[in-house]
Amino acid sequence: MYLGKQIRLERILDRNDHRTIIVPMVHGVSMGPLPGIRDMRTTLFNLAEGGADCVLMHKGQIRCTFRHEGRDLGLIMHMSASTDHSPSANSKALVASVEEAIRHGADGVSVHVNLGDPDEERMLADLGVSPSPHFSPPMVSSCPK
Repeated sequence: MYLGKQIRLERILDRNDHRTIIVPMVHGVSMGPLPGIRDMRTTLFNLAEGGADCVLMHKGQIRCTFRHEGRDLGLIMHMSASTDHSPSANSKALVASVEEAIRHGADGVSVHVNLGDPDEERMLADLGVSPSPHFSPPMVSSCPK
């Protein structure tokens, strides 16, 4: 395993027990602004202080939530999305690349695939898109249904 990947994994996983608490914060893209979350930086600070190891976010959220203080959190950038307003809301599309994730400081990437969806084949193909050989971030995939 490349050193860069080992370093990224250490920011996602607890170094001692290799477990992790990852908090997904990607629902604002599909559902719009969620009630109760007014200040994302404060929310991230509270998550870190509460014991979260890592957050999962879209690139727009990452740009708006960079923190200069507090306990470190690992970062996984979610690269697929859809909205609840679409007639095919379960069909996720790629909205980012591994290279973008690296530029945003992500320690890993995530792709969502809805198994059994009519667009399953395309979503699986998106999951298999290979990044440049210069990058090797940890990959998380979500395959509900």
